Amino acid sequence: MGKPEIKLAGIADVKFGEGVKVVGPSNLYGCEIGDNTFIGPFVEIQKGVRIGKRCKVQSHAFICEMVTVGDDCFISHGVMFVNDKFAKGRPAGGDKNLWAATKIGNNVSIGSNATILPVSIADGTVIGAGAVVTKDIKEPGVYAGNPARRLKDLPK
Repeated sequence: MGKPEIKLAGIADVKFGEGVKVVGPSNLYGCEIGDNTFIGPFVEIQKGVRIGKRCKVQSHAFICEMVTVGDDCFISHGVMFVNDKFAKGRPAGGDKNLWAATKIGNNVSIGSNATILPVSIADGTVIGAGAVVTKDIKEPGVYAGNPARRLKDLPK
């Protein structure tokens, strides 16, 4: 019988801004969290991720490497970020050359259980619950569905 290597969730090598609140258990490592941001329980934020100021990341969200989130963003429960585009028709595994970055603008809201592939999302966009964002969103508005499509403009 072999013995597993056990790694416990925790917080390591994180650069925190002022007034940040983290509810444990959470797994945060090698990332940067901006001023007055809230991180809920059961969240994982991986190395190299940058979360802006005054954001709220709700429970069970997963934010993988190569993701940048702007200021004043809301990431709801169970949102999943993906950095692997399956360029070879299968998971890239540890080959980070096949991964791609995700950039979330400022004032973006992402609904529960949305999946965000490697894309850019414009400032002021709303992503509906359960949406799967597969392409860049260049114009703000409300987007939902699988794949996510623009449903309407937002009031100015």
